[in-house]
Amino acid sequence: MSDAVKQAFADPKRYRNFIDGAFVDASDGATIERESPAHGRLVSIYAAATNGDTEAAISAARGSFDSGAWAYAYAGDRAAVLRAVAQKIRNHVQELALVETLESSKPIGVSRGEVMFAAELWDYAAGQARGLHGDSQNNLGPDMMGMVLREPIGVVGIITPWNFPLLILSERLPFALGAGCSAIVKPSEFTSGTSLMLAQYLAEAGLPKGVCNILAGDGATVGQAIIDSDDVDMVAFTGSSRVGKMAIKASAGNIKKLSLELGGKSPSIVFADCDIDAAIDGVLKAANVNMGECCIAGSRLLVEDSIADAFQAKLAARLEDLKMGDPFDPTSRIGAIINDRQYAQISSYVDIAMQEGATVVCGGDPDAYDGLFFPPTIIADVRPEMRVAREEIFGPVLVMMTFQDRDEAIKLANATDYGLAAYVWTDDLANALYCTRHIKAGRVWVNSALDGFPEMPLGGFKQSGNGRETGRYGIEEYTELKSVHLHMGAQKERWVTDV
Repeated sequence: MSDAVKQAFADPKRYRNFIDGAFVDASDGATIERESPAHGRLVSIYAAATNGDTEAAISAARGSFDSGAWAYAYAGDRAAVLRAVAQKIRNHVQELALVETLESSKPIGVSRGEVMFAAELWDYAAGQARGLHGDSQNNLGPDMMGMVLREPIGVVGIITPWNFPLLILSERLPFALGAGCSAIVKPSEFTSGTSLMLAQYLAEAGLPKGVCNILAGDGATVGQAIIDSDDVDMVAFTGSSRVGKMAIKASAGNIKKLSLELGGKSPSIVFADCDIDAAIDGVLKAANVNMGECCIAGSRLLVEDSIADAFQAKLAARLEDLKMGDPFDPTSRIGAIINDRQYAQISSYVDIAMQEGATVVCGGDPDAYDGLFFPPTIIADVRPEMRVAREEIFGPVLVMMTFQDRDEAIKLANATDYGLAAYVWTDDLANALYCTRHIKAGRVWVNSALDGFPEMPLGGFKQSGNGRETGRYGIEEYTELKSVHLHMGAQKERWVTDV
């Protein structure tokens, strides 16, 4: 155990909320204590924001936006702040990764990679801030010119989940700030540390006070106040489809815009002509990365029938090499589940699968390990109507089905309420392109798993959400379009005339 980890256990880090440019405790002094899922030790103490704290943060964001100082600033100045934040993230990669691993239990190497990718997102958003533009129409006649202005939408509430705390926030916040918006951020109460650390970097980078406010707290208090507020113009929410539907209902108060990245039940489709070894590794990665607590996890495996038995046997054998254990062990690929509730949910789905007639090929025994470590599990003999084939488990559980031909594969892939991602394994380019056209999902990987680039947008079809984040579309998501009709010269027409 490193000295940094020992110090984290001996002296848990304390965090304050960031409201109107100041770091403050909760108005009632309440706190949230967070234990490391892998170690059962207290590692973080957050100030638990009250409803009044949330209203103060919303008011600060509203005032900063309405002043226009940030919203109408030179885009190059906004970009400079975003670039400075990116550099500060890189400068503190070890500290940020330590906190991510302590709070979420993801392997330390994974945490470092996510922190560095978060910095890339801030850099990319800085470039997009400078490139944001409208349009013009010079073909409306001799006396008329049209302009299309792209303006920041206003005050944005950003509500993020516990599985990728800094990364998911960085897929949204720099794009909102780059567009000229002001923001209120509510990270998950389980993994608030790195989001609150980011507040310090924003302040040091010169972000004007009130433009971004970051609050730890529970969803019923902080999240609900953000969604309900008439002073919030847009909410970007990442989480379950159930809570996403609640956000849609609540948004009716002032018809606020929503960008929602919700649940998933993504298929990995394996054709007989693929590189089998590459597919096995990619399928296991897509299903088990971040302990399977990933909305784009490839949790449904669809294998061409002619290779199904051999593929299943190789998959199970390869899974034995996937080490689960202390996330600070560099050889560990799988850490602990986020909390008791999620652990129980995963375990219950394995029981449901067996009750419905499926077969556990490997894993599935929660008693095999101490604590919150759930073994990666493969379930076979799954039928499309089973709950484990339709519902999001959010854990390291892969359910397997077979198909006879491409049409059946696509039908099975689309037989879900979700449409967040898909993975296709084939060496036939025409087959790959056909599948990408016909699978209803916001992201499709062909012969790869979970490769990410700031240039590419993300989002879902169907009940996996709406809107798009990252890429050039990501900054446009936080803007409104305004049409300007500009008449030139003397007014010749008179609508009211003498009779």
